[in-house]
Amino acid sequence: MSSDSPAFDDIDDVKTVRIEATNLDGALLGKMLSPAKYRSARTKGVAIADLVLGLDLSNHAHLGYRLPSWRQGAFMPEISLRPDESTLLEWKPGTASVICDFWTADGEPVQSDPRQALKRIVAAYADRGLTVKASVEIEATVFVESIDQARAQDYQNLTPLGGNAGAAMILAKSPDFVEYGEAVTARLDELGIEWEGWSDEAASGQIEFNLPPADAVTAADRCTRTRQVMREVAYSLGRTVTFMSKWSAEYGQGAHLNVSVSDDDGNVFFDAADVTQPSDRMLNFLGGVMGSLEAATSFALPTITSYRRLLDLEGPPTTVTWGIANKSCAVRAVLDGPHATRLEYRLPSADSNCYLTMASFLAAGLSGLDNKTEPPAAFNLMAWGAPGEVVPRIPADLYSALEALENDTTLREYLGDEFIDNWIGVRRWEWITYHTETERDDDQLSVWESKRYFELA
Repeated sequence: MSSDSPAFDDIDDVKTVRIEATNLDGALLGKMLSPAKYRSARTKGVAIADLVLGLDLSNHAHLGYRLPSWRQGAFMPEISLRPDESTLLEWKPGTASVICDFWTADGEPVQSDPRQALKRIVAAYADRGLTVKASVEIEATVFVESIDQARAQDYQNLTPLGGNAGAAMILAKSPDFVEYGEAVTARLDELGIEWEGWSDEAASGQIEFNLPPADAVTAADRCTRTRQVMREVAYSLGRTVTFMSKWSAEYGQGAHLNVSVSDDDGNVFFDAADVTQPSDRMLNFLGGVMGSLEAATSFALPTITSYRRLLDLEGPPTTVTWGIANKSCAVRAVLDGPHATRLEYRLPSADSNCYLTMASFLAAGLSGLDNKTEPPAAFNLMAWGAPGEVVPRIPADLYSALEALENDTTLREYLGDEFIDNWIGVRRWEWITYHTETERDDDQLSVWESKRYFELA
């Protein structure tokens, strides 16, 4: 995670090493290894069946599209998890944890690995003399019931922790809610994962944790590990937590990204000559982002349920707009001095994979920087409820979002054909599965969605 991560041999009494990565859905996966096995595999990686990237959240194989290159020529070929020891830490006494990247048996990076996709984009920025800083705001909902009880109820009719919300950022919450927030931050402190703040959010039982800026890969690593901490702490307290974008008719929940880009002279989004306006390079970045915002939607909103969150006046953006200090837009320009000027990407839902949302956002922005793309005019009115003839609407469902991605050339150029084609294939499988596996009313959250996403999204 950082240059001050301990060396493996410096962690006392290691009995187990947990190697970990995310699949395309953002679920944490991996293996538990003995120290001897880990030492033997530190360089070449640990073999793992490629189905970890080829199964949906119900443990069914993705079907109906051309398999990516690493899956061709063999039945369930092995790929490997290769440790990134800059992320090594002591997860608990006797157990070390390290984040890994996926590699093929031929020693090539797996093109659809979410973390490697982000690393490729970050490297492209570095090739241009640019660095990226990013931070994440994580929203989730915590419930009184234990995970066993939640499962027994098919995740229906659960009791949000802390009582009725009343409004956002209420401090007069019951002690059980405060206990959970304090337990999460205490655990983050133990692990050395930095955090900035936490608060009650708008919906009943909803909580938000804010992580500080870091390089883009570290920011995504921190997000992934913080979500795991939030789960483990909930279970240890006899509670449960979900990152579903919308678990009921309550307000949905997001995972906003904040991004800035710097060169040797500092933050390129900041214009010292006119601090009230975006710099030319921020505008170019925005030009790329806005040109591919509809195409990038399936990364920000990857599940069937993600799109239930797109309700005007409930918080998430519903239109393809950007604005200065305008939280009703999909992208908000925050002009806050040379160190804090940034762009906030407000579309991603809580069930998105942070590596993928960041990679797609940065890829679109890099296109804008490369081509000096001009963005549409800043939107200065309330964007919620704006009619389609004034500004385009965010794609209303996963199918429409994938159509936009298939018709986009920019993200394909910067993220690669195999990455884009495989993502479209697995997301179309998600769409088909929903429409063939459940009795449903599309206007109502289905039990199928809760069973599929509540624990793993």
